[in-house]
Amino acid sequence: MGSMEASTAPENGGTAAGGGGAACNGTGTASNGGGGVERRLRSSTASQAWAAHLPLEVGTRVMCRWRDQKLHPVKVIERRKGASSSSPADYEYYVHYTEFNRRLDEWVKLEQLDLDTVETDVDEKVEDKATSLKMTRHQKRKIDETHVEQGHEELDAASLREHEEFTKVKNIAKIELGRYEIDTWYFSPFPPEYNDCPKLFFCEICLNFMKRKEQLQRHMRKCDLKHPPGDEIYRSGTLSMFEEKHSEESYNLACILTLPPYQRKGYGKFLIAFSYELSKKEGKVGTPERPLSDLGLLSYRGYWTRVLLEILKKHKSNISIKELSDMTAIKADDILSTLQSLDLIQYRKGQHVICADPKVLDRHLKAAGRGGLEVDVSKLIWTPYKEQG
Repeated sequence: MGSMEASTAPENGGTAAGGGGAACNGTGTASNGGGGVERRLRSSTASQAWAAHLPLEVGTRVMCRWRDQKLHPVKVIERRKGASSSSPADYEYYVHYTEFNRRLDEWVKLEQLDLDTVETDVDEKVEDKATSLKMTRHQKRKIDETHVEQGHEELDAASLREHEEFTKVKNIAKIELGRYEIDTWYFSPFPPEYNDCPKLFFCEICLNFMKRKEQLQRHMRKCDLKHPPGDEIYRSGTLSMFEEKHSEESYNLACILTLPPYQRKGYGKFLIAFSYELSKKEGKVGTPERPLSDLGLLSYRGYWTRVLLEILKKHKSNISIKELSDMTAIKADDILSTLQSLDLIQYRKGQHVICADPKVLDRHLKAAGRGGLEVDVSKLIWTPYKEQG
């Protein structure tokens, strides 16, 4: 709800007169076409109607002005009293933008909501279907790209509901890490005493966190760490890699995490490529830890596609999946699933046959996009772990 301003009544007996554009004469007569009185009446009527809805109930649906300055449909997830007043008009609302992923949920003030659009009784299934129909193909793609929530298959229905209820509201809105202030995406299980902090301050070396900037500054003067945990095994320009531990399960990569200020710069693809260079140096095939998230699978499929199809383009004679695995250190199962997803493999006479038409390969390579930052193998200084006995 934006602020509404009615025209100021003329002073000293002046009259509001119709008849054209605004003007002021020597006797204090204001001419504004009568719009001021109409706006005051409309504003008064609207305010009375809006007041009946305040404070908004949890579950209410309404249009909200987002950071793009456009109105988007939201659902009220939670509400809280204002910091300076408990007046119904001063409540803040935690809203979920129904067109977007949960990571964009946020606290908003009343003036961001268009109360003319309040809906208190909405059929969930009908509303969700209507929202889906109104979304553009671009919006759907963006939602798919930003959906990073993991499944909770191991939880029963009651535990899942309890988990969703407990994590529905982000407890920390922002963090400061180095020179960046970062909006958080989801709830995080910080100790309860940190839940009222509008922002947490992190040491970018040891990742210790504090409530206040002064605490971080004192910590930085005493922090003994000069680099992330582990031994540095790679340095190229300003990019370094550290080996933190050996994987007992023989995975060559357990988790990819790229903080928001560094996303879409090729670091995730670099981590995947780097993990396979380690596998090559070990002399064995590698594979990421399972299960893969949706985004993780997309990232790996992109890497596997680029690596495998580049080899197939250059290799003129027949080549087996085992030979591809030996050349790339990619597990045979990952090669098979990738080529099957691209319809490049057929099963003939009891064996898998790769069908690689050059034009089809070029089309798939173009769709896979570019690789990330290049791994300079000459800068990798690392001795593989040797099992004892």
